[in-house]
Amino acid sequence: MPERYPGYDVLHKRNSQSWNEQTRRVIDERLAIDPDQHRFFTEEEWPTIRAVCDRIVPQTVARPRPVPLAAMVDEKLHRNSGDGYRYADLPPMREAWRRGLAALDAEARARHRRRFHGLGPLEQDAILAAVQNGDVREHAWRDLPPKSFFTKRVLHDIVSAYYAHPTSWNEIGFGGPASPRGYVRMYFDRRDPWEASEARPGREERARRENARVG
Repeated sequence: MPERYPGYDVLHKRNSQSWNEQTRRVIDERLAIDPDQHRFFTEEEWPTIRAVCDRIVPQTVARPRPVPLAAMVDEKLHRNSGDGYRYADLPPMREAWRRGLAALDAEARARHRRRFHGLGPLEQDAILAAVQNGDVREHAWRDLPPKSFFTKRVLHDIVSAYYAHPTSWNEIGFGGPASPRGYVRMYFDRRDPWEASEARPGREERARRENARVG
């Protein structure tokens, strides 16, 4: 798949006036996350959450800076950084994740006699689709609505973690937090010089040259 924003790296803005010290500190913390570190999930849970993250947002092995998704979710849960609200049909965030991962493994064992992380990608996708649709077999889901767990915890926490990382910002041409520089050209098909240039057909090299100057 061709790059939509060739040559663009939002981190080129790090030392420019686009970002302030608070922004640099927050982004540096995210970049420093060890993809193999986990402080909330147990050794039993860790391979399951990693496998779930790999199926919700698959990342190519050729990517130079993969998003450490499982570790980012783990960090959120370790800090107990909630969303400021809780859905009435789900238990608290930490409890929902512990029970949800156990139920996923139970579902995998019931269908394939193996834990979730030991299944192939198609088998894992089929189980996640069943959870999404509420078509589960195991009694482990008895007090945990599978559809709500999938939508309000799995998708919410994993996808929001993904799009909080500079690697995904490069994919979508996002410049990071607007503080303090902000944006001026807000109309259709207008962009500021410090924004990414999209590679439309026939102008890929032009976009690459323009993105090399973004900072």
